[in-house]
Amino acid sequence: MMIVMQPGAAAAEVEAVRERLAETGVHVVVMPGELTTAIGAIGDPQGVVELGLEGMAGVDRVVPISRPYKLASSELSHHEQSRFEIAGRAVGGGETFCLIAGPCTVESAAQTLAVAAAVLAGGASMLRGGAYKPRTSPFAFKGMGAAALEILVQAREQTGLPIVTELLDAGHAEAVGAVADVVQIGARNMQNYALLEVAGRLGKPVLLKRGLSSSLDELLMAADYILKEGTEEVILCERGIRTFETATRFTLDLGAIPWLKLHTHLPVVVDPSHAAGDRRLVEPMSRAAAAVGADGIIVEVHPDPEHARCDGPQSLHAADFAAYAQGIAAHAALVGKHLA
Repeated sequence: MMIVMQPGAAAAEVEAVRERLAETGVHVVVMPGELTTAIGAIGDPQGVVELGLEGMAGVDRVVPISRPYKLASSELSHHEQSRFEIAGRAVGGGETFCLIAGPCTVESAAQTLAVAAAVLAGGASMLRGGAYKPRTSPFAFKGMGAAALEILVQAREQTGLPIVTELLDAGHAEAVGAVADVVQIGARNMQNYALLEVAGRLGKPVLLKRGLSSSLDELLMAADYILKEGTEEVILCERGIRTFETATRFTLDLGAIPWLKLHTHLPVVVDPSHAAGDRRLVEPMSRAAAAVGADGIIVEVHPDPEHARCDGPQSLHAADFAAYAQGIAAHAALVGKHLA
């Protein structure tokens, strides 16, 4: 349920409603808006109705939230887009476009620091880099683990770029949370609900990738697991879904971006690297994502992709990143956005 306060309702009136709801055991979220404040009550809807909140001072109306996802719903935010900052870089809000770039996997200090310098010079907002990697084959390179996290800290110290890295297992949560500026949940873990709750309790922004066979409703309900734990800064990521088509590794669902913009207040970024599987397709798919309203791109970059230990064919050459970023910035500008 959503309780909409009257324009100009006093802070004490909002707090009185929040306390009344909290007494019943429902999950309460206060969402200040430009004109009014909404209070989300996630739990027993009939119990909220029976409280008779319409009679409390400052309350305008009580409205059911009809969608299966609650905290991620745009209904809860007056259909306003969420905007937040990560180490001074703006994400969401409808005016900025963030470029998250870096290697699929941290392979060495030299490789990671070279990529970090290149993407910083090209205008990237954040540095991505995998320390713990989920791989389809148990014999494939799974990342350097704790050593990779130390290298990412070096890269941040040298460039000032915030770090985006994946949380693969709850056992790594403390180590990853100590280093990451943004905790990534990969596509294969989108419905690992226990891990989502762990990520939500780390107190860090979370980048949540859509599962390769997951619906958009399922993506938003997965986001609710994170939001429910107290993390308000969640970024959704469309990274391609599995279809009958085999020409590309996955099918990039560009229609998901405008649909999500209608149904959630959370920022939406696109991963063209994993969808394409081929660096020649990454730039046109990135331009398309910018054109349909994405809030950013997360893309793989490597100084020598032909010798990368992971996902080399889809990684952009570090030397080409600046030109790539310039082109994407031009397409983002067409829809009124500028690089963060």
